[in-house]
Amino acid sequence: MTAAVSTGFDFAAYLEAARRQVEAALDASLGPERPESLREAMRYSLLAGGKRLRPILCLAACELAGGEAALAMPTAVALEMVHTMSLIHDDLPAMDNDDLRRGRPTNHKVYGEANAILAGDALLTRAFEMVALRSPGVPAERLLAVVAELSLASGAPGLVGGQVVDLECEGKSVDLDTLEYIHLHKTGALLRACVLCGAQIAGASSELLGALGTYARGIGLAFQIIDDILDVTASSEVLGKTAGKDLTADKTTYPKLLGLDESRRRAGALVTEAKTALTPWSDRAAPLLALADYIIGRDR
Repeated sequence: MTAAVSTGFDFAAYLEAARRQVEAALDASLGPERPESLREAMRYSLLAGGKRLRPILCLAACELAGGEAALAMPTAVALEMVHTMSLIHDDLPAMDNDDLRRGRPTNHKVYGEANAILAGDALLTRAFEMVALRSPGVPAERLLAVVAELSLASGAPGLVGGQVVDLECEGKSVDLDTLEYIHLHKTGALLRACVLCGAQIAGASSELLGALGTYARGIGLAFQIIDDILDVTASSEVLGKTAGKDLTADKTTYPKLLGLDESRRRAGALVTEAKTALTPWSDRAAPLLALADYIIGRDR
């Protein structure tokens, strides 16, 4: 991991402080749900730890656009709820059929398949509640833009559509264009929503939103390339999820299509492209630039 991108910026301290703030907000986001079994299943996955990169990207983008991170926190929580829903559903037997997530049994292994599906559904709908009803101080037109972005990212034009194509391509020969389509939707769409929603909360200009879109595309694909590499090179203990599952499912991955060395080179080029897009705002973009480096340098 690259620790800093500019003199005087302590990325490790920034990341830890932001993660703690996000964890506290996530913990406070689930009230006395009824029935209690639903609340337990929702909390089990939402509070299971993780890097919290998606909400942190949202907060950092809001600050880059001149806003206060606190105003974007409900939206950041919403984005992590959508992400958690996608993990719960991806792990189901009908999907990726995985027993391990973030170092412990997947939701359906603990609460059963039906409750896991419903917990994911509840988190998805709570995400929109967080934006629409729990975002005081943010103008309504900005919240409407966030709801629109979140809808596109979490539905058929985004991660759901990407997941469908991913499942349809199992056991088939897939070219690079199709592989990138899958990952720009299944993984990249939500990462794009993170940076755009954060910036929209702050009323970002169209120029900045365009640059952030380019940044998000680069880090989204780079993130997935590193995921594919780690699936081959890291252990389940390190990853906190089942290693080698893409190979078992006969999925096309970047290493399978390009080889490890070329995959690493491509990830590096994408991160460079992402960071270059933010050059006009480099004096305020240190967190986002460092997050791009973190994505390519991570080991889990």
